[in-house]
Amino acid sequence: SQPACRQASTDAATRPVVSGLSLVPRLARMVLIMSDMSGITLDAVSVSRGGRQALVSVSTEIRAATSVALVGPNGSGKTTLLEVLAGLRAPTAGRVAGLPATVALVSQHPSHRRLPLTVGEVVRMGRFRPTLLPHRFSPADRAAVALAARRLEVTDLADRQIGELSAGQRQRVLIAQALAREAPLLLLDEPITGLDIASQERILTVVDEETAAGRIVVLSTHHLDEARHCDQVLLLAGDLVADGRPDDVLRPELLRMAYGERVLGDHASHSHAQDLLVLDDHGHGNHG
Repeated sequence: SQPACRQASTDAATRPVVSGLSLVPRLARMVLIMSDMSGITLDAVSVSRGGRQALVSVSTEIRAATSVALVGPNGSGKTTLLEVLAGLRAPTAGRVAGLPATVALVSQHPSHRRLPLTVGEVVRMGRFRPTLLPHRFSPADRAAVALAARRLEVTDLADRQIGELSAGQRQRVLIAQALAREAPLLLLDEPITGLDIASQERILTVVDEETAAGRIVVLSTHHLDEARHCDQVLLLAGDLVADGRPDDVLRPELLRMAYGERVLGDHASHSHAQDLLVLDDHGHGNHG
């Protein structure tokens, strides 16, 4: 199907300043603002994966200072698109322009969750860089780690083992690790799925803070309210079904194009606090 509802995302010049940034030290806030990027362009990006087409001719533009939600059923290409943006998977056709040299990705299944690492060690890993010589922590490294831990409210967990934490605590630690990297592009694979309300709110606040500081945040989600929190929504079903502002994309007729009969309800009779119901779509057995 042809992309529908294509609109520009929220203009950064009109975005209100997020009050949470007042907690960021002045020097660190200047570093965040200086890390702005010009934006990312995907031009007819296709990806073959496991003998099938995971993405088919996806074209879109993502402006700086924008949060983007990737929405669609399992196997629709959300994770594949995040991997392309992270530089972990090359398109089999098309091109991506504007990717920064440094990207931070928080995946659903991090490899170190079962390793004997403390929270402090995990967050510090965000500052590691591939170099020929051993990396020695600088004052800037320590400041970035401390700030990231404070923003995700995990400072008091520094000496705890990562495997001992609750799901919400562990996810906040992993996002703190990503923030410590100070990358202009932050990629989050289903960041709030299954988490407590407090952790969800903290993570969504951080998304606002990052975009207010000029960065791009791209997240995949099955939650329509989470998608409505973003500036731009890409509705995927292998191809790009719709691309635009949340109110223009998260409409019953477009959601049915992506999800088929798994979508029930009528958006006209729902408030934004009540999602359309998507049936049987929270398993993670299929990559996409």
